[in-house]
Amino acid sequence: MQEDRGTQVLNYIALVWTVARKDLVLELRTLERLIAMGAFAVLIGVLFQFSIDTSLIRVQTIAPSLIWMTTVFAGILGLGRTYIIENENKALAGVLQSPVALDVIYLGKVVSNFILLLSVVTLILIVFSLFFNLSFPIEIKGWLSLAGVFSLGVLCFVSIMTLLSAVAVNNTMGESIIPVLVFPLLVPVMIHAVTATNRIFANRPFVEIEGNLRMLVAMVLIFLMLGASLFRFAIED
Repeated sequence: MQEDRGTQVLNYIALVWTVARKDLVLELRTLERLIAMGAFAVLIGVLFQFSIDTSLIRVQTIAPSLIWMTTVFAGILGLGRTYIIENENKALAGVLQSPVALDVIYLGKVVSNFILLLSVVTLILIVFSLFFNLSFPIEIKGWLSLAGVFSLGVLCFVSIMTLLSAVAVNNTMGESIIPVLVFPLLVPVMIHAVTATNRIFANRPFVEIEGNLRMLVAMVLIFLMLGASLFRFAIED
């Protein structure tokens, strides 16, 4: 009995990865969303560099807010088009009619979007470190905490965006409805993500960000379960 359950879980994970791999291969062929998000991140970094007077403002204290703000807007720009290519090529209907469960499709999209946005976040951190000479954590624990915060925060954001992108497919307002819906949902995520990032950059002890990490983990689980449950209502006409 346990072996059968373990086999079912492995098969489920394999199906999720198949969907994610298909999306990643398609993205690597076109690079449409990656180039758009990457270019946007660099341009925002340049804009902030010329608009912030570093002699009056200590960039280290506002950098977490700027980094997360850039991540959110870049994510809306790229992840809002999660289903656009498939919809334009009339392939989305075929995917939805396949024998694969809709929650598998949703989670596969989440995985592929998570990998794409995390790549862009890496670029954002590099850009901001070059432009503003940010001081990153010295100890390995600080780096692990930083990776955990960004991974959890990005996963929260991606789980929301993947669902709302499906809503935009069948909505007359299209992608323009996404910011209206996503920003209220992101408020608690950004509060804990920015707070934790700020404390990590300030080299505060792990105990001060432990609560933020737990809240981010809880929100990841909530958004993923809600997304998997509501996806069928969002994507179907």
